[in-house]
Amino acid sequence: MQKNKQQLPEVNFSEHGKIRYLHLGTEWVQGSMQIDSPFEIHLEYVQRMMAWLLFADFTQLKNLHVMQLGLGAASLTKFCYKHLHTRTTAIEINPQVIAACRLWFKLPPDTSRLQVILGDAAEVVDHAHWREQIDVLQVDLYDHEAAAPVLDSEIFYTQCKSLLTQQGCLVVNLFGRSVSFDQSLLKIKNAFGTDAVWSFKPTREGNTIVMAFKNPPQLDRAQLQLRAEVIESRWQLAASKWLKVFHLT
Repeated sequence: MQKNKQQLPEVNFSEHGKIRYLHLGTEWVQGSMQIDSPFEIHLEYVQRMMAWLLFADFTQLKNLHVMQLGLGAASLTKFCYKHLHTRTTAIEINPQVIAACRLWFKLPPDTSRLQVILGDAAEVVDHAHWREQIDVLQVDLYDHEAAAPVLDSEIFYTQCKSLLTQQGCLVVNLFGRSVSFDQSLLKIKNAFGTDAVWSFKPTREGNTIVMAFKNPPQLDRAQLQLRAEVIESRWQLAASKWLKVFHLT
């Protein structure tokens, strides 16, 4: 959730039944957590951001480095760290969001495998430090108004690609009242190539998840279905449903 450093919004939360929601000073939901299951992923679109698992080697997950640009309620960060045991790095520009995740959303303290960095995503992707170091880059960058992605240029997506390892995957949440999905998708295709980009149908709330691979994987639907069944059994994610609502663009 990136914004000009001088105009960072206040962070607060609300609760409805067993769900806690993160807000950046507005009614817009920036993330959520099941209070009784803080390390599970509650929102459907956030679960879809784990669809890269369909193309992953399950025996090598602990060797992957997964990065989130935009912490939100830390759902992806917590899931990757707790359930997949990957090396997990999150970049968040608002220190209040990091504090809120630690106070209200059960984000664990930093360890050798978990690092939450106060920083600007635009600066991170432009820096050589992470180049070709990230296996999965999950991008969910919205301000308090949730009107459009804060970073959504072809240059940005090209920089994201430069962070990825040879088998790396970019996962982007596209949502907002003013966002043009077709334009955003074209920028991602220009950065990665048309045959490297997969897109979900939008959720009921209007979130569309796009995956782009540095080098497109070669898997057929039968193989993906078998992987989906393992994902459902092991991590209780609706992976078989993913296969019905996403496709090579």
